[in-house]
Amino acid sequence: MPTPAVHVLIDAAVPHHLHTFEAGTSHFGEHAAAALDVDPGLILKTLIVDTGRGLAVCCVPVNRRLSLKKAAAALGCKAVTLADPRKAQRSTGYVPGGISPLGQKQALPTVVDASVEKQPTIYVSGGRRGLDIALAPADLARLTGAQFSAISSA
Repeated sequence: MPTPAVHVLIDAAVPHHLHTFEAGTSHFGEHAAAALDVDPGLILKTLIVDTGRGLAVCCVPVNRRLSLKKAAAALGCKAVTLADPRKAQRSTGYVPGGISPLGQKQALPTVVDASVEKQPTIYVSGGRRGLDIALAPADLARLTGAQFSAISSA
């Protein structure tokens, strides 16, 4: 059964590939990289942050950490914190560990780490644990209205 994220790609006729794997129970991004035998720098985790004015989406490679300070600057606010998982689930319609930047219930401001902008293919959650979508970074940015910005640290 396609997820809302997959429907967005189909409806927009965006080239993509779906990859399924055994999801595991924690460290979902690292698990996906190992299961798919893909460089962890190409698999993005989708993090929901609270800007104080609302929620926003930050996508960073699973082998890097989100810099809250850099994310705040990219989003034009003083500070951001990681959103409460229940708020993130209510806003996106996805469970933590399976949140996709695509097909969310509410469109949120989105920032994608600049480290992946020039890659031919990146991987994001397909909207459930154990489902990743391979697509071009430019397509992800276009479909989510995202900007690319250096928001991660090693």
